[in-house]
Amino acid sequence: MTAKVTRERLITFLLETPMFEKLEPSEISEIIHIVEVKHHQAGDIVFSEGDVGDAWYVLYRGAIDVLKHGATGEKKITGLGPQACFGEISILDGSPRSATIRVTEDSIVFRVPRQVFAGLIDDGHLVAYKLLHEMAILLAQRQRATTLRLSELLNATEIAEVHEGIMTIVGESSVRE
Repeated sequence: MTAKVTRERLITFLLETPMFEKLEPSEISEIIHIVEVKHHQAGDIVFSEGDVGDAWYVLYRGAIDVLKHGATGEKKITGLGPQACFGEISILDGSPRSATIRVTEDSIVFRVPRQVFAGLIDDGHLVAYKLLHEMAILLAQRQRATTLRLSELLNATEIAEVHEGIMTIVGESSVRE
């Protein structure tokens, strides 16, 4: 895949992506210099479960699967398409990856290195704080949804129902880590 991502395409795409949609174009212009454009072919691993959380990502084009290791091997938790952000929890805590990301079709991914983003925070860039705020909102929404689903599972009567509910919760949680 040799598609070139121009500065204008990058700005337009980010403005249309939920994590960035509340930013002004001038704020997007402030951060695009830290965004790395990565081309991946189907089958590539973006990162593996247990890797150092050194960046977060936005899928520009293509598709990826979120995979989790378990007792029976690797299992697909969910699939993601364009505009999906993933790995952003590493911006906050630098913890090891909780899942593996495998490219399922040729893709372009925007990578935001943790240390460079941390530099924006250290330098007091408002745009970095706005993005952290969006991450916090997403985490709060995810936590509320998880709590609701777990409380619903307390009333489940069939083990299959519990298993399905847990898989849904794990899938939604692993997407962002």
